[in-house]
Amino acid sequence: MAPHTGSATATRIVELELIGLRDSAAGRGAGGGPALVRVADGEGVSGWGEIPWAGPARWEALTTSFAPALLDHAWLRPTEAGEAWADLPWDPAVAGALDTACWDLWSRQRGTPLAHALGGERTALTAGVTLARQVTLESVVTEVNRQVGAGFRRIRLEIEPGWDADVVRAVQGSFPFLVLQADAGGRYTESAADLDSLRALDGMGLLAIEDPFDPDDLAAYARLAGELRTPVALHRSLTSVADLGAAVRAEAGSAVNVDPARLGGLTEARRAVDRAVDAGWTVWCGSSARTGVGRAATVALASLAGASLPVEVPGAGSRGRDLVVPPVRAHEGVVPVPLTESGLGHGVDRAAVADHTARAVVVDADGLRELPTRRTRGRRAQER
Repeated sequence: MAPHTGSATATRIVELELIGLRDSAAGRGAGGGPALVRVADGEGVSGWGEIPWAGPARWEALTTSFAPALLDHAWLRPTEAGEAWADLPWDPAVAGALDTACWDLWSRQRGTPLAHALGGERTALTAGVTLARQVTLESVVTEVNRQVGAGFRRIRLEIEPGWDADVVRAVQGSFPFLVLQADAGGRYTESAADLDSLRALDGMGLLAIEDPFDPDDLAAYARLAGELRTPVALHRSLTSVADLGAAVRAEAGSAVNVDPARLGGLTEARRAVDRAVDAGWTVWCGSSARTGVGRAATVALASLAGASLPVEVPGAGSRGRDLVVPPVRAHEGVVPVPLTESGLGHGVDRAAVADHTARAVVVDADGLRELPTRRTRGRRAQER
């Protein structure tokens, strides 16, 4: 039974399952696969979260520090779950997976859609998609045409010095009414040439220029934001609401990409949306999530009224498995917010997860134990 505190029922996590996925599950090359986290209460209800990149250090931190701390901590609302790891070395991806899983669990316990539990109001969201660096301008236009044909209304173009204004012009020449924004990925400096390139983007009608400089150089962001008419957006600079507060005080931009995995989960991401809106900044919810678990959480967050810009989802032809049913996808440029099911609104496809599992463990009151995977079962059968 869940313990009781006063007139309210507290939740205590009794089991945590960590599933390390092979990198192919997310449609990426080698470099570290994602992991799924499942938390369970004593009543048979589970909640899910995702770590986009779960290298050995994060695996160790989760299994030896974060998970035991959460097992020892009872909470009334998911906003209190983070108190369990407040004194541990901060890792927003690990904290974010656990925080999101607790929100999912809490919502399922109450039969409430996660979007409503977070305070979301919208039932459908305009979809945006990121277009990775292409080889030629012609291939950029071809790929944009593919996404527009699938219904996407906002395209986020990855740019870099020497690959910026010409790219925007090429796309606008074929799609003059398409909403565009540029993701610079921190690839520019305040050199004369780079600043001229960024100035050339100003006045081209972009929704925003995201992350032009090194994430730690807020002063450079502030100087550029004071010069351009195009909103300067921050993303990689932010790993906490405190970071966002510092950026607001520095006047380092006027738009923000709120990513739950970078900010430490839905609790902090929801606070970030509120903080940005209070400052007069525009907000969209992007995601470094690599499976449908993380993407479903991002959609729930994007249902908040303050997240007014298109939510980021996989585009047409994207690789990788969602690992959830139904998949988190846009239809004719619109992402539905699941409101007929509790929690994330998407069931985890355990069979598909098993196909991509590299390692799985359970942490509970008895400690840590390895779970068999299809690969280890096959190896054992061969050994016999």
